[in-house]
Amino acid sequence: MMNHLLTILGPTACGKTSFATRLAYELGGEILSADSRQVYRGMDIGTGKDLADYTVNGKQIPYHLIDIADAGTKYNVYEFQHDFLEAYNDIVSRGATPIMCGGTGLYLESVIRGYRLSPVPQNPELRERLSGKSLEELTEILRGYKQLHNTTDVDSAQRAIRAIEIEDYYQHTPLDNREFPEIDSLVIGLDINRELRREKISKRLRSRLDEGMVDEIRRIIDSGVSPDDLIYYGLEYKFVTMYVIGKLTYDEMVSQLEIAIHQFAKRQMTWFRGMERRGITIHWLSCDIPVDQRIETVKEMWLDKFR
Repeated sequence: MMNHLLTILGPTACGKTSFATRLAYELGGEILSADSRQVYRGMDIGTGKDLADYTVNGKQIPYHLIDIADAGTKYNVYEFQHDFLEAYNDIVSRGATPIMCGGTGLYLESVIRGYRLSPVPQNPELRERLSGKSLEELTEILRGYKQLHNTTDVDSAQRAIRAIEIEDYYQHTPLDNREFPEIDSLVIGLDINRELRREKISKRLRSRLDEGMVDEIRRIIDSGVSPDDLIYYGLEYKFVTMYVIGKLTYDEMVSQLEIAIHQFAKRQMTWFRGMERRGITIHWLSCDIPVDQRIETVKEMWLDKFR
């Protein structure tokens, strides 16, 4: 099975994790997470790790690339590629089926298309020039680069500045000669009806708040992580942190966060459509189809492709 990979992608709240773990149970597989925020320890509820989904019919499904970095640090796609390869090689060396599952488009595409990336250092001079600019101004600057960085998660000025920094580095610095191996992936996309997706997002947000997401973020801040560092991670960590530090009321936090997650899901789908335009074949399966039927369909496709 060397250099073969099953990829499960889709927008937030489409049920990727539970579907991928069911497939792992059926195929003797292990999960490689492709989620840019689930790498952080202690950031559990807000990132939707849903670790209970990794137990299927009493069997614990092994997972990788979750809880591998400290909250407050800034993990990136270069580190993801390195960590992915280590975990991938470990999985296939034991004869298990590697299943990549996630919704971070850049991480997914960096593996499927085999990006060659260099670690990008901070550029203090560039950061100084960009400081004080609004998110809208920074987004326009980012659009000015020929080769856009992932804008899916750029919802704060700090993240936009880092994205510009990466693009500026790539424009002026030749990529190194580090090769990323070719990996032939069967890519499955979960296609969820827009209205159902919106309903699930709203329901899940309220469930996470009931589960203690606000308390989780208070604990992270109390552990020494600065509010600005948490805001950097976007979405739940941005808006709940702003509530915790008194910049938003509870109702404002819930309302603005719900809107932001809906917008995020739309941007994810835009990224996935872009992947298709860039030559990646995504086999979309409707979430209206019963889960067992979708499982059998993917198993047949996997065996047909890699038998």
